[in-house]
Amino acid sequence: MPAYADTSFLVRVYTPHADSRTALAWLQDAREPLPFTPLHRHELHNAIRLRVFRGEITPEQRKLAFQEIESDLADNILAHVPAPWTDAFRESEALAARYTEKLGVRSFDLLHVGLAIAIKATEFLTYDARQAALAKAAGLRGSIRR
Repeated sequence: MPAYADTSFLVRVYTPHADSRTALAWLQDAREPLPFTPLHRHELHNAIRLRVFRGEITPEQRKLAFQEIESDLADNILAHVPAPWTDAFRESEALAARYTEKLGVRSFDLLHVGLAIAIKATEFLTYDARQAALAKAAGLRGSIRR
């Protein structure tokens, strides 16, 4: 799998955002499905629910976003990928030892990049500058879409 998208990228695909157009354009041009792990499902659903809480989207938009995620899974735009948790946490801890004190990355940043490495991704899609710096330092092609 050449590309791995973090939640900051996926939330722009499934809910209206200033950067949604660039995220959607990337997804439409993709040649392979994006991996979608249990971590993605949990974090993406919660990020969308938080947008309702903040008044950024309506409950109806949340419902439509959840339906679109399921549709994209059925259409193989997103692909369920089992998470190799042991490998992901080992990679995350190694990344933490090398980069947390330099880049100020959070645990979930480390876990997403560690998971991307564990599933053999080569590109990392994010709108989070620190996570992009971590992915680049880890050898992944970084893609901040702005």
